[in-house]
Parts: sequence; C-alpha cells; structure tokens
Amino acid sequence: MKKALTCIPGFVIASLIAFASKWIEGVLPVPFIGASVIALFIGMSLNQFAKPSTLIKAGLIFTSKKVLKFSIILLGASLSIGTILSVGRFSLTVMFFTLTTCFGGGYLVGKLLGLNWKLSNLISAGTGICGGSAIAAIAPVIDAEDKDIAYAMSATFIFDIAMIILFPLMGRMLGLSDMAYGLWAGTAVNDTSSVVAAGYAFSEAAGDFATMVKLTRTLAIIPTVLIFSFINARLNTSMSEESTANDKPKVSSLLPWFIVAFIGMSLLNSFGLFSAAVSLQLKSISKFLMVSALAAIGMNTNFGEMKKSGLNPMLHGFIISASVVIVAIVVEYFMGLV
Repeated sequence: MKKALTCIPGFVIASLIAFASKWIEGVLPVPFIGASVIALFIGMSLNQFAKPSTLIKAGLIFTSKKVLKFSIILLGASLSIGTILSVGRFSLTVMFFTLTTCFGGGYLVGKLLGLNWKLSNLISAGTGICGGSAIAAIAPVIDAEDKDIAYAMSATFIFDIAMIILFPLMGRMLGLSDMAYGLWAGTAVNDTSSVVAAGYAFSEAAGDFATMVKLTRTLAIIPTVLIFSFINARLNTSMSEESTANDKPKVSSLLPWFIVAFIGMSLLNSFGLFSAAVSLQLKSISKFLMVSALAAIGMNTNFGEMKKSGLNPMLHGFIISASVVIVAIVVEYFMGLV
C-alpha cells in the first residue's frame, strides 16, 4: 500500500499534462500534432527547468512503465481483423513493401549511421506502422531507454509535419485519384492525426480511405512486437554470463504478459464481443493513458542526453521516411492505381 501511495503524485502530474495536451490538440485548427507528442515535449521542457523530485520520481517511473503497458492492452480493443478485410488486398500489398523497407532498410541505415539497434528500430516502427503507438508498444518489449523513445518520437513527428504540407501538393501534381491518394497517405504518413490531416486536405473520400488504411497498418503492431520480443529475448540470453549454448528464451520472455493481453483484447474485438461504443471508450482510455505515459517519459528525459546521439537518428528518420514515400507510390504505379 505504501509503495502504491508513492506512485500517486507522479501519476497525477503526468495525467494533468495529458489533460492539457488533449486540450491543446482539440483547439488546434488543423490536427497536425497529436496529444502524445505535445505531452512528450511539455514533459521534456519541464525537465529542463527542474529535474523530477524524489516525491514524484516513483510515480513517473510507474506511469512510463506500468501505465504504458496497460494502455497497450486497452489499445487492442480497438483493433479488428475485419478492418483488414474491408480495406482489401491493395493496402496489404503496399504495406508489405513499405514495412519491408522500414525494417530491412532501417536496419542497414542504422548500421551505417552507427545507431544502437533499439533506437534504430523504434524510428523504423514509428515510420512504418503508426507513429507514437508503435513506438510505445515496442519500447517496453525491447527495454528501450526513455531518451531513445523521446528521440524516436521526435524524429517521426518532424517528418510528419513535412508530409502534411507536401502530400496534398504532390498528390495533385501526380494527378492521383481519391483512392490512390488515400492509399498512399495511409501507408506512408506516420501518425494517425497526420494521416487524417493529410488525407482530408486532399478530399473527403481520400481522407476516409486513408484513415481505413491507417487502421489496418496499426494491426502490424501485433506481429512486430512478437518478433522484437523474440529478438530481445535471444539477445538477452546470448549476453547472459550464465547462459550456455543450449539455453533458449523462456516463453514468458518471448510473450510478455501485456502483449498476450493485448492480442487477447484484439481477438475479442475481432469476434464482436465488444460493442462499437465499448471499443471506442476503451480506445479513448488507452490513448489518454498513453499520453500520460509519454508525459512521464518526457519528464524523465534530458535534452543533454539526447544531444549525445547527434543528428544521425534524425538522418535515419529522414532516409526511411523518404524511402517509404517513394516505395509506396512506386508499388501503386505497378499495381495500376496511378
């Protein structure tokens, strides 16, 4: 009980930042920046003025670790296999190539730039799947540091801003149809709020289709976290001084409890056990808790620590983002949609 009480002050402060971030997101005339990014930046700004005190430190750690995992579980209630079937084979084909580009190309680029594998893959996941949600889901699985999470979020956000401005212009220059543009934006733009902004800036029909494609992309979180859970478990086993050549990762390491619960929630929703209203409510709670967790991560992150990584992570984000944009439109061209 005493330990739980020590977590309250930090959690309350992170929640207050989340409320403020959601309000700021709501009053913006164009949804070009999500509450999660706003909360992260507010938290990092507060860290510049004053380091977290002992009173709130435990709560911030609890929020950035435990609450983040719980938010991922609830996020599963908004995912459904039916979404994949409704969008169709076109989006899945494009997504196969963009995800291959993100993680395959991202691995090579990360190696060339000398980035640690965790930061490199967080940036790739944010670019290839769904921005902050993907980064938040994968970070606990690979034991990513707060500064790496903050840097990955920052990198994907900066290029999202550019995409919101450039995508409608490029779509019109290329003479894309509503469906072709919606498919392009839905598979190449990172964060959900940015996809919505870029999609509806072209047309309402394009915005609707881009949003559906984006929801389908979000489902890629499931296999991705399982793969990275396996990779991290194998690496931990190989680095352990007590490991032997015959050691194998334990099932509990390969399938963390929150990922099992996340998959379970998505399956329950796919079978229609959650009504649309309940699913929407659980998603809203999930998003708020995720924003709170990112606020806590921001308050635990120092700009000085991020600077040590240099500009290479940003260069990594630019190369992968540009590659995804190009690959997506090229695949659409060969599919006869452009």
